Parts: sequence; structure tokens; C-alpha cells
Amino acid sequence: MTAAIPAAVWQQAAAAIRRSRGVLLITHRNPDGDGIGAQLALYDALAAAGIPVSMHNRDGIPRLYRFLSHSERVGAGADCPVAGDADLIISLDAATRSRLGMDDALFAGRRLINIDHHASNTHFGDINLVDAAACSTGALAHALIRHMGLPVSPAAAMAVYVTLLTDTASFRLSTVTPAVHRLAAELIEAGAEADVAARCIYASHRPERVDLLRRCLATLVLRNEGRSAWLYVDQGMYAASGSDVEDTEGLIDYGRSIAGVEVAVFARPDGPDTWKVSFRGKTTVDVGALAASLGGGGHRYASGCTLQGGLDEVTSRLQVEVDRLFS
Repeated sequence: MTAAIPAAVWQQAAAAIRRSRGVLLITHRNPDGDGIGAQLALYDALAAAGIPVSMHNRDGIPRLYRFLSHSERVGAGADCPVAGDADLIISLDAATRSRLGMDDALFAGRRLINIDHHASNTHFGDINLVDAAACSTGALAHALIRHMGLPVSPAAAMAVYVTLLTDTASFRLSTVTPAVHRLAAELIEAGAEADVAARCIYASHRPERVDLLRRCLATLVLRNEGRSAWLYVDQGMYAASGSDVEDTEGLIDYGRSIAGVEVAVFARPDGPDTWKVSFRGKTTVDVGALAASLGGGGHRYASGCTLQGGLDEVTSRLQVEVDRLFS
């Protein structure tokens, strides 16, 4: 459990799961390591307990996380045939229901448990296990598994460990407390393989991704007297390198890694005249608030939004907001 979530709410969630005819686990569009890890860990624990459970994401599961157990069981697409008789949906790592990218009809007549750690979470569930102080949604999923008295298998431990690794930027953020390191140690003792996780996530990139990185770094510019770093990719770069949107994972961190940079900004196409913009902060700047001012959301050190217009137009609008951070 976490202090921000009352014991009665954990009990309510556990009871709802045990009473359900079936559980559907779902995470947000373009899922990351936290959403995927939380989903797979919960699936492992619930399935082992004999609870009917299925998984589906609007955008499936990225290549990067397919080394995790049960990843082949995650459905993908706008339709969700695996929902079947499930009368309970568990949303993982989404601040709003719309972030799941699924039609409203999927939620009609089904209870919804919302598990998340975004400060911007709207508490859209019938039951909300939301704690902005948690280092990852996977840590909350782990707490739920333990609260239900279910064992944590090596597969589940590995999935939760991946959520810690990815959502703390490899244990480099201020969200990394002694409790986070204790949880990491507990997960390794339960069978998580830290070296395998690091190798699969950070040292198994496709050549196409490295080519995209080369092209992306050519766009890098420093602004605000070196305090902001800006990068982007466009459709032409995808075509020239043979890469895709999954290969953009982590590119923004090259901007954040530069000495003196407090804010990194990365843009990629998300449809005609539509750009998905990501922000990363380092020490003092709250990029979660920055994203919220632009209609998005996220955390203090990692956030994003979606903007309409051409790249130059979007960049100009972003520059105005970033300038305000340093004024």
C-alpha cells in the first residue's frame, strides 16, 4: 500500500477483482515501459490465481518490451474482441480515460479500476488507486498484487522491475527514494534479472533506430542560453531510415543529457499537421505544468502534449511557453 491511498480503497479494488466474471487490463496509446510492465505483472498474478483475465491496448505492445513474459497475449486495435464476458476493466498508467484510445462502448456496463501515478489524473474510475508520489504505475500494481495476497512470480517481478527502470530514467530522478531501491532489491530477489532488463531495453536497438537517431541529432539546437534543447523527427526521416514511431523511444534523453540544459523538447508526427510533443526536465523546471498549459499532462520531469499545425508553427508556439519558464 501507499500512504496516499486508504486501506479501504485497496480492499475495495481487491474485492472487485475477486468478484468479477473477468478482468480486462488496458494501458494508454503508444504504451511505454510503465504501462506495459504494470499490465503484464497484473496479468501474471491474476491468471495464476485462476481469475479470468485478458489484455488489450489500442496500439499493442512495442517491440522493445516483447521480451517480457505474456507480451504475446496483448491484443491490439480499435476493437477489443477479448473483452468478452469481462465485467471489470483495469486502466493502467493513464491520466484520463480518453488516453486509452478506446471507444466509449467498451466501458459501458463495466466497472473501472484506475491505477496510475500521474499528478494530472482525473480519478475517472469507479475505484481509483492513484498516487502521484509513486515512482511508477507498476509499483502500484505490485502493491495491489501483494495486498491481494498473491505471489509475485519471477515473470511479474521482471515486469515490475522494468517499470521502475524506465519511469525513473534508470534510477536517476528525484522520485528514487530508499523505498524504490528496496522495492528493486525485493523484485530482484523474486527473480527479476536486472542485467537482462537493461540489455533488452538499452542495448538491443535496431540499426534503423540508430539511423533515425543520427538524423534526429542533426536537428538538435540549444536555445534559452543553453537551457533548452530541441529535437524532432519527421516523416521523411522515418522513410529514409526505415524506422517508425517505436524507434523514437528515448531520443529526447540526448537533449536532456547536455550540461546546462533544464528542458528538452522533442516533436514527432502524430497525423496530418499534428505533432506529439514530449518534454523532459532535469532539476528545477516542472515540465508537467508546461504540458498542462498546452492541453497535455504528465509528471514533473516527463510530460507531453499534442499540437496542431506545421512544425515551424508548433515550434514557435512552444518557444513562447518555454521562454516563460526562464523569464
